[in-house]
Amino acid sequence: MKQVKSVTIDELNKMSQKMYGNLVKADVDVAKKIVVLDMGMHADGEAYLLEGGSKQNDIWGINLHPDKYGTDEFVEFDSMINLRPSQGNLSKGIDDKKTKQQVLDLIAGVVHG
Repeated sequence: MKQVKSVTIDELNKMSQKMYGNLVKADVDVAKKIVVLDMGMHADGEAYLLEGGSKQNDIWGINLHPDKYGTDEFVEFDSMINLRPSQGNLSKGIDDKKTKQQVLDLIAGVVHG
């Protein structure tokens, strides 16, 4: 697992080899604009971010599909850490459109072709 400010698709492809060659798990803190990549479970990245001072409400789990870079399927919103009835998020996705866009914007600023 590593925190990144910038990552290339080639680097993501290498990371994805550990996850059956098609995805890289990522957690983001939308308030602090932090991206953590390459963990076995989203809960591991969540714990890392919490230990670093992130707030639970700001952390979201996603999957990146390097082979789908440049398409709407590159970022997959699917993580158990996203289930938060107390925040009104009742799915493993991100139900709030503003939060979802914050995640997409953060990933767009970090991932480069």
